[in-house]
Order: sequence, then C-alpha cells, then structure tokens
Amino acid sequence: MNILSIVLQVFVVLFAITVHEAAHGWAALKMGDPTAYAAGRVTLNPLAHIDLIGTVLLPLVLILAHQPVFGWAKPVPVNPHNLRHPRKDSLWISLAGPAANLATAAVSLVLLRLTLRLAAGMPAASMWAKSVGGLAQLLYMAVMINLALAVFNLIPIPPLDGSGILAGLLPEQAAAQYERLRPYGFILLIILVYTNVLNSIFNPIQSLVLRLLR
Repeated sequence: MNILSIVLQVFVVLFAITVHEAAHGWAALKMGDPTAYAAGRVTLNPLAHIDLIGTVLLPLVLILAHQPVFGWAKPVPVNPHNLRHPRKDSLWISLAGPAANLATAAVSLVLLRLTLRLAAGMPAASMWAKSVGGLAQLLYMAVMINLALAVFNLIPIPPLDGSGILAGLLPEQAAAQYERLRPYGFILLIILVYTNVLNSIFNPIQSLVLRLLR
C-alpha cells in the first residue's frame, strides 16, 4: 500500500467519524439537549471529535494490516435530563450516527458510479483519466469506510450505538439488565476483532458494493 492510499484512507476515516459524531450532537439538540452543541461538538471540524486511539491509532493500524477500517471519536456529551422522552430520544440519538454514515456511503456510491461512467469514456493514459481514477478511488474508500463504521457501530455491544438502540427498544427492566454488560463491552469488542468475526460481517458488504458497481 502506497503513502497516498494511506493518506486518503486516513482523510476518509476522519471525515466519516466527524460526520458520525456531529450527527449524534445534532440529533441531541433536536431532541432538546444542547449539551453537545454548547461543547462545540455539532460541527464538521474533525479537531473537535478526535480521540488519539480510536480516531488515529486504531484506524491507522487497521489500514496497514489491510483490515476493515473502523474507529471511534470522543463520546458526544448527552444530558438525558434535558430530553423530552429520555429512553425514546436516546434511541434516535444513538441511531443518528450510523444513519449519517449510511447516508454518506449512499451518496458516495452514486457519485462513484457516475465517476466510473465518466472514466470509461476517456483514454486510459490521459491526465484527466488519471485524475478521475484518483477521485474514484477516494469515493470507493468513502463508501466502504462509512459502511464499515456504520455496521460496526450498530453491533449491540456497549458502548457502541447498537447498544443504545437496543436499550431503547427493550422494556425498561430488560434494558437495565442489559446495561450490566457495559463494563465488559471493550473486552467483547477485542474478541470480535481478534477472532475475525468482523470480517465475516464486512466481506459480504464489500461483495455487495462491488456487484452494485458492475
């Protein structure tokens, strides 16, 4: 993997995580909680969201290891006491991040298809063809990384967004029992990474994207 490819992937990861976290903050604001907005987290400035391990080191290691790229940012602060319907609103706030990544992936996929059609009509050796090829590579990364981030965060293991969604769907007593998993969440995630379970989830998604590009 060349340096340019690594730089492009790091750029896309930063953008994907920024969109994800800003969506959480925006959803919280719409639900009545201005805490994230007041903390400057409803922004597309990546510096407001960066976590050294989850936003920089982990994605870089995964890129170098040719593994599906995912990560996390600093948690968006949410005060449930400001929410009109805390359990239901928390569900939508949790869902907002993955939904933003899925929307970004969908837009990137449409643009990628258009870019590939444009490139097909150009001489392969022309400067324009090379530029369009570089854009296609960037858009493909945007599709895959945003999909990977969305799917990863939808896994119902605390503290991922999937756990907030599931907790909002469960009856209140069951949700309280489910919350007891939280201290063990990071250990469970490490097990998923090292047992290649995530690859069994991500590989079919990559195959689907490639079929859509034919």
